Amino acid sequence: MDELKATPRTTLRRLPARGSYDRALIYAILDEALLCHVAFAEEGGQPYALPVNYARVGEHIAIHGAAGSRLLRALADGVPACVSVTLLDGLVLARSAFHHSMNYRSVVLLGRFKAVTDREEKRALLTAIVEHILRGRAADARPPTAAELDATLVVVLPIVEASAKIRAGPPVDDPEDMSIPCWAGVVPMALVAGSPIPDPALSQGIALPESISRYHRPGR
Repeated sequence: MDELKATPRTTLRRLPARGSYDRALIYAILDEALLCHVAFAEEGGQPYALPVNYARVGEHIAIHGAAGSRLLRALADGVPACVSVTLLDGLVLARSAFHHSMNYRSVVLLGRFKAVTDREEKRALLTAIVEHILRGRAADARPPTAAELDATLVVVLPIVEASAKIRAGPPVDDPEDMSIPCWAGVVPMALVAGSPIPDPALSQGIALPESISRYHRPGR
């Protein structure tokens, strides 16, 4: 089994049985999630945690933003960062309030980002980010212009120091609570695509592309 090496910073101490360092599992969670939160501290110690879209490209994750972004500038300068993603799979309803929980799959990555300066590599990573938002979309949309590339900062983080944590299954109640006449179980949760809403300025006669329609079928 190909596993990442656990470090003092990624070793799970609370409920370690739920943890995993399996590379394939970590990659699968990163590939399914659409949004990550990037946490860092500015000089002086003020912490921030900001939501951004991203893409996993091989053994790295890539994010992008305006070249003047405080977040992107800090990451490009090599500030220590923490990236987290979570997939919510269910609400776990126990007989006691204390044991209510959630079923989830999550990944935490630690390290330092590096700015991408090669223009073709930057272009490829931006394409990957668009494809992560919606597979097939990069072929539908106009690619970035040279000016847009110059105005965009792309940074990458190697997936080296990371761990996954997962909870699955029914509630775990105390034995003395099992006879309480209270419904217990799991309410499954999933991210589901709704019906596409056209831009009010969309020209007449432009059909919904397959890259979008594959995610929504009438009556599904």
